[in-house]
Order: sequence, then structure tokens, then C-alpha cells
Amino acid sequence: MTDRRAATRLPAMLAAALLASPALAAGKSWETEKATIHVETLAAGLHHPWGLAFLPDGRMLVSERRGLLRVVTPDGNISDAIYGVPEVVARGQGGLLDVALDPDFEANRLVYLSYAEAGEGRLNGTAVARGRLEGDSTFQLKDVEVIFRQQPKKDSHLHFGSRLVFDKDGHLFIALGERSRVGMREEAQDLASHLGKVVRIMPDGSVPEDNPFVNQDGAQPEIWSYGHRNQQGAALHPETGMLWTNEHGPRGGDELNIAEAGKNYGWPLVSHGVNYDFSPVGAGEKSAPGIEDPIHHWTPSIGVSGMAFYTSDEIPGWQGNLFVGGLARPGLYRLTLDGDKVAGEEVLLAAMGKRIRDVRAGPDGALYLLTDAANGELIRITRAE
Repeated sequence: MTDRRAATRLPAMLAAALLASPALAAGKSWETEKATIHVETLAAGLHHPWGLAFLPDGRMLVSERRGLLRVVTPDGNISDAIYGVPEVVARGQGGLLDVALDPDFEANRLVYLSYAEAGEGRLNGTAVARGRLEGDSTFQLKDVEVIFRQQPKKDSHLHFGSRLVFDKDGHLFIALGERSRVGMREEAQDLASHLGKVVRIMPDGSVPEDNPFVNQDGAQPEIWSYGHRNQQGAALHPETGMLWTNEHGPRGGDELNIAEAGKNYGWPLVSHGVNYDFSPVGAGEKSAPGIEDPIHHWTPSIGVSGMAFYTSDEIPGWQGNLFVGGLARPGLYRLTLDGDKVAGEEVLLAAMGKRIRDVRAGPDGALYLLTDAANGELIRITRAE
């Protein structure tokens, strides 16, 4: 095995390949472009984990798409399923999705879950519920209530979204998908529909008075921005407080956007990709007047997923970077930023071949990843000593 000193003398591409070695699962340290890191599997045996949230005591909540919510300890022990999680439609891309803590969690113990919810017949849609987490060693959710339902529900098992992000004023952003199918995706441009939108609500589900379409006839008042495809990552910029989201393109054209109030992000009118049958999206244009261009796009698609800003100084060289998980091209994508522009990109862990579903910056300065697999893992990245 090539040691770390030798890796520093190799060309950058070969060093990146070494970093991506499956030996990382055993907890190896390697040089990247900007940091020497240690990568270890903290916990395994999670069934298609989707979302991750850090509890104040160092434990973590992890959602599994099949409908289970678990607690993982800092040393990797996985709890039994938490009682009280809403019933989910675990079909296709649906199931239990993201998890987030209330900004005032230590006082109110509220946990928020996004999930695929059944409707009449085969209809379903993304919903968000909250409940109070009770217990210490054995947990349960009590007083669970649904605070948001994506309308209208559709007969589709695709493109539910959905990430949950609280802003600094306590508003809850929900990044949604447009359900994929022809006849549904067009609703991403329709303000009477929640499909293909970012919505912004209060923690109890009520609508903020300053939402951009709150007084517009025929518009859903929860809408913040529109024209999105299938949003799989969302994070709040630590300095500007702006919401950044990413979304899957079709065949190419994965996007990174800054979701601003009232703005149109183009789907399905424009795209940097093409449809799966290679036909053009819309008129085949990449941009159009009145539509916001992405600040970055990936063609071919990487299958963007969870993402996080890294603000700690625990891993030198990474502070201020944005990390994005890849599903279609498995890996961890490190983006360097110049203000609101992407200045560079480094691909990490690609040769491990693990689909990265979620990325979170931990309160301990580590970076945490969830891998999308039947035997999914919780991976921790720290500075190598």
C-alpha cells in the first residue's frame, strides 16, 4: 500500500484515486488537494438511510427510507426504531426522507420529518410532520401532526424531493420535486401547484406574511421559488443566510441554485440537459429571459444529493467549502467558492463506489455522510492526526 508521503508526490489525479480507495472503510488517512483526512465507517447496517440530524448530546437521528427513524450514538451503536413515525409510502423514491430539529429543540424537543404520504387510491405526495421526541434510551415521537402537504397529490413514485432547512429567523424551507412524469412536471411553472417548488412556512405550518405570492390570486401562498425539478440537497449559506439548493437534471444538467423569493429556475422550459430519450427539454434552450441561471451545473449528471457548507477550522483547507453528495457518479464533491460563484471542484471517494445520499457538517468539526444502500453506512471524515 502506498503510504501518505508517497501520495503527496503523485500527480493530483492519482492521489485522488488513492483517496477513493476502498481501504478507507478501514479508517485510512490520505492527502487531498487541501487537507489530509481520516475516513471511517462509524455505523453500518442502515437500510437506505436518507437524512441525518445531530442531537445536542452528540447522538444522531437517521431516517431510513422504508419508514424507520433511528438514533446512532457517537461510537456507532444503532437504536431500535423510534415509535410514532407517520406511515409512509415506501415505493420507488418515496418513503421517509429528511429529518430536522426545531431551532429551539432543547426547549421544545420538536423533530420534523418529510416523507411520501398516501392519498386516495394510488395518489401520494410529499408531506412534513412534526412531533415531540421523548425518552432517553428508548425514544418515541408524541403529539405528531402534519404541518404541510404538497398539493396536488399525484400517481407517481418519483421526485418527492425533499430537504428541510430552517433559516436564521426560524422559517422552515422545504425543497420539493415535481413528480417527474409528463403532465406533472409542467406544474413546476404553475403557482397553483406545490410541485417543483421551494416552500417557506412557519414551524407550525402557517404562512409567513412576507412570502412572495401570499397575496396573489390563484397562487399557493407557501411558495418561495419555482421552476425546480427534483431537489435533493439544501443548505443555508453560513454568511449570507441565503438558501442554496441542488436538483437533478434529466440526462445532464444537475443544478446548483440560490433559491430567492419569487424567482423562476426554469424547469421544464430550459435545461443544461436533455430528456432521457435524448429529445430536447422545452425548446432546447439552456437559458431564457426571466429565468435564473444555475450558479453551477453538472453535465453529465452526478446525481446530486445532500449537501453542506463546511465552516469549521478542524480540517484545514476546507473552511468555507461546499460539499455535495453524488448518486449517479458516486462520490463526494468539494466545491470552492468565490462569493456566489463556484471557483473549483475536487472529487473525493469516487472509487469507493458508494452512493452518497446525505452530507452534514457535524458540531464536532467532522463531516458526516450517509450512503444509499440496503446496507447503508454512516461515514465520518476528520482531520488526520
